[in-house]
Amino acid sequence: MAELIITRTVAELRSEMAELIRDRDATSVGLIPTMGALHGGHAALMQAARAAHEVVVASLFINPLQFESPLDLERYPRDLAGDCQTMQEAGVDIVFAPEVEEMYPGYPDAPIIRVSSGRMGTTLEGASRPSHFDGVATVVAKLFNIFDPPGPARLHAYFGEKDAQQVMIVKRMVADMNFPVTIEPVPTQRTPAGLAMSSRNLLLSSEQEEAALALSKALFALRERARAGRDWDLEGLRRQVHSTPDVTLDYLEVVDPATLEATTELPALALIAAYVGSVRLIDNLHIDPGAPTSGTSQRTRPLR
Repeated sequence: MAELIITRTVAELRSEMAELIRDRDATSVGLIPTMGALHGGHAALMQAARAAHEVVVASLFINPLQFESPLDLERYPRDLAGDCQTMQEAGVDIVFAPEVEEMYPGYPDAPIIRVSSGRMGTTLEGASRPSHFDGVATVVAKLFNIFDPPGPARLHAYFGEKDAQQVMIVKRMVADMNFPVTIEPVPTQRTPAGLAMSSRNLLLSSEQEEAALALSKALFALRERARAGRDWDLEGLRRQVHSTPDVTLDYLEVVDPATLEATTELPALALIAAYVGSVRLIDNLHIDPGAPTSGTSQRTRPLR
């Protein structure tokens, strides 16, 4: 296995990418944007890219534009050596790990020009975290330009479906702004107990990890009810999550997976966000009709 190439500047990255693409006669490049603190979900993205492309690259940059709280930014897990080891083992060829000044010269007064996530970025997670998705869209747009490979190679960017709203916004940005990038969503990776893998899980105590299971349990209970044609009782599920010790529910909503608008029809996307202690976690689950349940109708009942 070739040694991971670590680059710190845009110029270094582009030079190393161009050489590797030329040497391998590559026609496609797989990109995994990350903020570090890598886990099994990130590894799944890297492995999917490695299986599909001649060249695999990644970014490791904790983007200050998507944090509302300086404390949240400060406490975000950092482990460059461990992250590079994970990338090496997953088959990543090059990582771009810039300092803030390299990405945003003049920060915090820059960047002056930023990308707006529009109305898609003001609902659900965006309603609770104003400007978060504008920060995401801005850094992802920059990364797409930075990693744009020399022709005829084409860029494919891998994102985890755990961040469903983020994936939808990035897809829309690519379509609206004509980025020559293919977005490749990868299913959410979970622990054996069902907790969605997240870098923020590292901030949880063992007791809080157990409490955090309330999020995925609510989602799977909702899907089971929908597939059985039963009353979804969304309010009851909200109360159940909120009553879990050390868990403060922000939202549990069911939306159209194409528009993020509330829906009572299947297929749908259920999204949940809550604080476990002081740590904010999100999760989601696609809800489709599934296999008919004996003695029940496939017709769904309205949400409550």
